[in-house]
Amino acid sequence: MKKVGVLVGRENTFPPALIERINMQSQDTGVTAEYVTIGGIRMDAVCPYAVIIDRISHEIPFYRAYLKNAYLSGTVIVNNPFWWSADDKFFNYSMALRLGVAIPRTALLPQKEYMERITSQSLRNLQFPLDWQAIVDYVGLPAILKPHDGGGWRDVYRINSLEELIQVYDRTGQLCMTLQEFVKFDRYVRCYCIAKQHVLIMPYDPARPYPTQYLDIRPEDYLEPDLHARIVRECRMLCEALGYDINTIEFAIQDGIPYAIDFMNPAPDADSFSVGPVNFEWMVSTVSQMLIRLAQEGRPQERTHIFRWQEMIAERM
Repeated sequence: MKKVGVLVGRENTFPPALIERINMQSQDTGVTAEYVTIGGIRMDAVCPYAVIIDRISHEIPFYRAYLKNAYLSGTVIVNNPFWWSADDKFFNYSMALRLGVAIPRTALLPQKEYMERITSQSLRNLQFPLDWQAIVDYVGLPAILKPHDGGGWRDVYRINSLEELIQVYDRTGQLCMTLQEFVKFDRYVRCYCIAKQHVLIMPYDPARPYPTQYLDIRPEDYLEPDLHARIVRECRMLCEALGYDINTIEFAIQDGIPYAIDFMNPAPDADSFSVGPVNFEWMVSTVSQMLIRLAQEGRPQERTHIFRWQEMIAERM
């Protein structure tokens, strides 16, 4: 039997449902699933799992180091821990823009504060003071101030004036932030993209309180056919470029144009009480089939996806 390991944090519905779904099919597939249990890891350890799905290593450095070592022994890691460690949202925006995806104007800001050992000499290349007016002139107001590698809508602020921007920025501490044009959207969608191919579009209202953001509207009743097709196409393209087998992509739609707002969510929310029973069932079914296939077939014999974005950009030039 091949084994799928589930590395998980505080989730209580998606991981056990995934394990149950895989194990229900084990006699036919030859694949079982269980929670990963790890302690101290020898550097020559051979990982017993054919596949590990990672839902928590972005918060636990020990887990991230374990996954990289497991990768060396041939385990398929979903998502790739090497790229996930290197990725950030500002890079994503810049890359997507070059691939032809609509992206709100975005500027990267230096951190307001640094760890104690950083001195003025360490920052001698940094412009000071920042040309705040030029930044605002480029991005426009209102704008959204948010971390360049954050998630879960944490430390996200709507900025309405230059004075407010400076005041809020002064409270961001050691976070590296981006300032992004606010899209006055008339519709908003959050999309699961699994195996870089399977896309589920979920109408979504970010202004509603958690966990009521997902709207009980069929995507085909919410989006025109051409817009629906474009969103599916761009979800696939972004995940192919970034190499993510599990991701969510958010689009703010204004005047028929889907602006990609966020597409670095490699451990996206999949709890049943949040996403609703229909979306939950799709996620459990689609992810379990992907993990079974990866366990059966092993690591794909193809070029690494780490720099797939570079090839895709070159093809457009």
